[in-house]
Amino acid sequence: MKDKLVTESQTIMTEMIMPNDTNPLGNLMGGNLMRWMDIAGSICAARHCVEHVVTASVDHVSFTNPIKNGDVITLKAVVTRAFNTSVEVYVEVSAADITGANSRLSNHAYLSFVALDNKTKKPTKVPPLRPVSSEEQKLYDGASRRRELRLILSGRLKPADAIEIKDFFANS
Repeated sequence: MKDKLVTESQTIMTEMIMPNDTNPLGNLMGGNLMRWMDIAGSICAARHCVEHVVTASVDHVSFTNPIKNGDVITLKAVVTRAFNTSVEVYVEVSAADITGANSRLSNHAYLSFVALDNKTKKPTKVPPLRPVSSEEQKLYDGASRRRELRLILSGRLKPADAIEIKDFFANS
């Protein structure tokens, strides 16, 4: 299977925040933002895998800066690493007013997706990722640690069986 570059699947999505997207305070509801992050992430993952994907996990989503009614958000999704049948995708959200002024980072999260074979609907191998830039390499290098932590927190890996982050759980 041929390596793929991060830029081959990068996905950028833009949304305008409308009144039906907000809470009574005029701020974007978190669930709506998480839905858009999942959509951008899954498009990115599917482009990389060349298969349909399903969301396996979403890491901590922090709400750093409020997003107001009338703001325009831009979601940028990139694959950070490909494993056997899954990929990790980093989604970053920025908000600005309609003119593009007052741009600010609002949210970010790592999402994991599993590729499914189109016929069998079973997990299928994904193409390897080849990082090029130093930022891509940094995200790639950290992905295996983040993956181990996700597996430990979900109960699918015992801390004692961890390789990269085992020292964090030495006293457990």
